[in-house]
Amino acid sequence: MALFGKKEVEQNEFSVLPNHIGIIMDGNGRWAKKRGLPRSAGHKAGANVFRKISKECERLGIKYVTFYAFSTENWKRSKEEVDALMNLFMEYLLEAKSDVTQAGNSRIKFIGEREGLSQELLNLMDEAEEETGSHTGTTVYLAVNYGGRQEIVSAVNKLLKDGKTEITEKDISENIYTTPECDLIIRPSGEQRLSNFLLWQAAYSEFWYSDVLWPDFKAENLHSALREFEKRNRRFGG
Repeated sequence: MALFGKKEVEQNEFSVLPNHIGIIMDGNGRWAKKRGLPRSAGHKAGANVFRKISKECERLGIKYVTFYAFSTENWKRSKEEVDALMNLFMEYLLEAKSDVTQAGNSRIKFIGEREGLSQELLNLMDEAEEETGSHTGTTVYLAVNYGGRQEIVSAVNKLLKDGKTEITEKDISENIYTTPECDLIIRPSGEQRLSNFLLWQAAYSEFWYSDVLWPDFKAENLHSALREFEKRNRRFGG
């Protein structure tokens, strides 16, 4: 069966797959501007790509994938754009039950700060996590109201509240939002920076950049990143 109009890539075509992929969904606004559309249209197109790529990660057998959806810095954007993004999250969560069923055995988890999000949205997030909690396929982390620095600060504060007086790297690794270290970070849109994403987990990440804007990102782009990952000589400082 064709996927997005092209022959599917079989999982065994990859000699090695990353355990955890981080994806910065970047370029929605520029995509919309190029077409004379409001930024909200770019975010809507990007949300559709998120669905497709998360399902492709599930099909390939990737264990964890984290999508950077809304950063703590994104609150600085216009109220209109922020409201449009929050409405998209609501739409996605309202459709999540059927969406997850189509994706197979994916598990949804949300990472980030809850403060500032509406109670209605928080309830839907909790329901989505509960409904998929028993799934054993790809864990899809959606980073909403997320910042890498804040994640580390939250982990340290939690450890201090638990009575820790000396904190180790292992302690922080076990108390951040996503425990698996990130093997590969994918950033489309031509930008080449982390933008406060998975700072702790990305200590030894491989990076893959592309000029394609996120709403134009396809399964073939994901496959290209995975083929490049296969070629990397990962020494982890050794």
